[in-house]
Amino acid sequence: MAVNVKDLGRSPGTMRTMHEHLPAPTDFGVALIGVPVGSDIELDLRFEAVHEGILVSGTAVVPVRGECGRCLKPIAYDQDVDVQELFYYEDAESFGEEEEEEQRRIERDVIDLEPVLRDAVVTTLPFQPVCREDCEGLCPDCGVRLEEDPGHHHEVVDPRWAALAGLTGTAADNEAAKSTESDEREES
Repeated sequence: MAVNVKDLGRSPGTMRTMHEHLPAPTDFGVALIGVPVGSDIELDLRFEAVHEGILVSGTAVVPVRGECGRCLKPIAYDQDVDVQELFYYEDAESFGEEEEEEQRRIERDVIDLEPVLRDAVVTTLPFQPVCREDCEGLCPDCGVRLEEDPGHHHEVVDPRWAALAGLTGTAADNEAAKSTESDEREES
C-alpha cells in the first residue's frame, strides 16, 4: 500500500485525491473479528502538501467479518473508517525521542499507508463483538444457543452433596420410620 507523492513536491497547498480499491493485507483485525485477507478495501483519500509533510485524510470502507463473542454466530458488515495522518518529510526536525517513534515519515517520496490503515481499522473494531446487544449466548454446560431454547437450564448439584443425592427418597422414609419406632417405644 505504498503511494508515491513525488508529484506533490514541497509546495504547501498542492493536493491530490485517490479513489482506489486495494486488497486487504494480513493482520487487519483482532481475535474474533477483522477484515479478511485479500478482501476489497475502498479508499477515498486526499493527499495535501503542508509545511511539515503530507497530510493524508479521507475514508476507507472495509468489509468486517467475524463471530459473535457470546453465541459464535457469524457477523458481517461494512465499516466506514476515518483516516487522518500527517507524514513528515525525511529531513523534518524531530520533536523528541518519544514523539519520533510516533511520527510517520515519507521515505524516498513514498508513503506507506498500511500501518495507518491498520491502526484506523483495528481501533474501530469492537473488543467483544456481538451479533446483537441482547444476545444471550451459549449455555456454559452444554453449548446450546440460549436464543433457540429460552427455557433451557440444568439442575445444578453441589458436588459436595452429590453422594447424598441418591438417598433423598429413601433417607426421608428411613428417618420417618425410625422416628415412629422411637416414639412408640417411648409411649410404652
